[in-house]
Amino acid sequence: MEEYAYVVNVDAAVVRNDEYLLIERSEQEDHAAGLLGFPGGKVESSTGDGSAIERTAAREVAEEVGVEVGTVEYVHSSTFEADDGTPCLNVVTCCEYAGGEARPRATEEVAAVHWLAADEIEARNDVPEFTEQYVRLVEEFRTGE
Repeated sequence: MEEYAYVVNVDAAVVRNDEYLLIERSEQEDHAAGLLGFPGGKVESSTGDGSAIERTAAREVAEEVGVEVGTVEYVHSSTFEADDGTPCLNVVTCCEYAGGEARPRATEEVAAVHWLAADEIEARNDVPEFTEQYVRLVEEFRTGE
């Protein structure tokens, strides 16, 4: 029998006043170095209380940029293969901004932070297509359109 295993990654689309919190990925990052994306990271095996996605989103946002989130809601999921061939399940969430001053905390991962509106994100050249797609999906989720 063939085994199935995926690394589960959670992207946290933090929204404040119709702007999204994006991180500029450090040049040290293996994937998408120097590009903008949502804060996020992998689900840890120690999460066993039934809210693994929500806890991962909140933990990663706090660790990477020092911001607290409130409600975390599922938006979208997809699979992809990482640069090293690892199969990944990516879960996009919409997170309510609850407080804190956004700044790079995990400087080996985050070079800078930006609060940008959806149209500003689309106009930039340093945003990968998959991040633009996630922004569109979160916008549809938030507005019901």
